Amino acid sequence: MNAGDVVIEMRDVSRNFGSVRAIENITLQVRAGEVLCLLGDNGAGKSTIIKILSGVFAPSSGELLLDGRPIHFQSPRDALDNGIATVYQDLAMVPLMSIARNFFMGREPVKGAWPWRHFDHGLANRVAAEEMAKIGIRIRDPGQAVGTLSGGERQCVAIARAVHFGARVLILDEPTSALGVKQASMVLRYIAKARADGLAVIFITHNVNHAYPVGDRFLLMNRGRSMGSFRKGEITNAEVATMMAGGEELRALEEELAEFARPPAGPRPDAAEPPL
Repeated sequence: MNAGDVVIEMRDVSRNFGSVRAIENITLQVRAGEVLCLLGDNGAGKSTIIKILSGVFAPSSGELLLDGRPIHFQSPRDALDNGIATVYQDLAMVPLMSIARNFFMGREPVKGAWPWRHFDHGLANRVAAEEMAKIGIRIRDPGQAVGTLSGGERQCVAIARAVHFGARVLILDEPTSALGVKQASMVLRYIAKARADGLAVIFITHNVNHAYPVGDRFLLMNRGRSMGSFRKGEITNAEVATMMAGGEELRALEEELAEFARPPAGPRPDAAEPPL
């Protein structure tokens, strides 16, 4: 896989839930070494797109392609086996379990002969520490509970776990939504590193100020439809924010609110003249 190659693609994909059409005729491409930012308000259809790409839902119509070939994921495990890794907001971690245990959850390394096979703590601790050090996070003890880490560090553990186990496409669902400025910057740096390492990244967020610095392309969603896909050089941060805020809808709201604006305060007609 070379930088710039299309890894996964959706062509005119729609998804219905009964009589409700969650997304309609969505087309997108995700390339190696590129961050595609998927932007939109609640109900825009972002979660449906994530779940189609990660094998939770099948498209009602349209086509999903991997490396240029049509593919039908049977389950999230099938998508993961094909290199499509999704990091959700809840991170799928157990706070009281160690960092190393969480890192290898579901893929535990073992040693010893049956029936005395057991979890290889040494290997797990070493790999977890090495992978976190690659992104500049020095773990004091890989055996410490993952709940003792900051929110940004936990996000980085989840992303590092996906990358270590062979992700080619990394889908990040609102990874900075509950983080402070310093923690969010930690996650954004890791996203930039994943892009530099040749991964295809889909970054789902409400926050334009987080998306614009790391994004290469922006797909804006509104009520299940695409409002367009733009490269960074084709649209400014302010224009992205305006489109996300609703543009015409926002201006109409401002006009409605103006009707309720109070007149500017001033002296009463019967107010006494101020002394000279």
